[in-house]
Amino acid sequence: MDGWYVDDRCTNCDVARQFAPELIDEHDGRSRIVRLPDGEAEARRLHAAVFACHTRSIRPVSGPPDPALDPFPMALDDGVLICGHNSTRTAGANSYLLLRPSGTAMMVDTPRWSRRLADRYTQFGPVTDVLLTHRDHAAHGRRYADHFGARLWIHEGDLDAAPDADQVVRGREPRQIGPGVTVHPLPGHTRGSVLYLADDRYCFSGDSFYWSRTTGDLEVAESVTWYSIEELAASLARTAGRLRFEWVLPGHGDRRRLPADEMSRRLRALAERTRLLRPRPVDFTAVRW
Repeated sequence: MDGWYVDDRCTNCDVARQFAPELIDEHDGRSRIVRLPDGEAEARRLHAAVFACHTRSIRPVSGPPDPALDPFPMALDDGVLICGHNSTRTAGANSYLLLRPSGTAMMVDTPRWSRRLADRYTQFGPVTDVLLTHRDHAAHGRRYADHFGARLWIHEGDLDAAPDADQVVRGREPRQIGPGVTVHPLPGHTRGSVLYLADDRYCFSGDSFYWSRTTGDLEVAESVTWYSIEELAASLARTAGRLRFEWVLPGHGDRRRLPADEMSRRLRALAERTRLLRPRPVDFTAVRW
């Protein structure tokens, strides 16, 4: 496509397609530009893809993208923003800012580390906590927590990925970690995977489950479940009835907002489907984004 291209560093992580699915699709195992944006709204979505891409693979032929068009952090709802600037050290995972009624914020997983970016994320209020969902997303947790003067959280099952965490979640029972915010241990993707539930509205699911554009439903990434698909099935069976939320906000995979009753129905159905799965070899190409 004249004007823009995707270079060969693309890892087919799906992040760009989440932001601009009408402009970017998948071909031969990587993203490609299918057409130029039409209007300001589509141009903004394209630049969200550009500045989220962890390999910086989406580029204008004229040279580097204009930093003035960087939209991040970008509001998804009145209480949550997506950070953008995904990191190669977290396999390109999404990260979020959860805004609290007190005027503070919590960061869920982390973008690439940059002091300039860190200062940008505090414009919405002091960041009091950095909440890691699991080991794969722990790379920049300590640097962001130290910069913010925030507490760093991780589950004991993945503690070796963040051994200097300030707060260690233990066991498998949910725990309130702040007003309106609860951590739910969900071993499966990794031994120490958790999700964070906020205000019965936002579910930060890490890599435990996500919204699939392919199936139009909640899904688990069974082909990249590192620890145990059986453990993940047991976790979902134990937890699905306890969770009520409108937004699913994963590390990998797409985001979606639905009425809470509909999300609850879909999560229970996902727990039933996952119960039937069996271990399989790791295969990144098999994920149904």
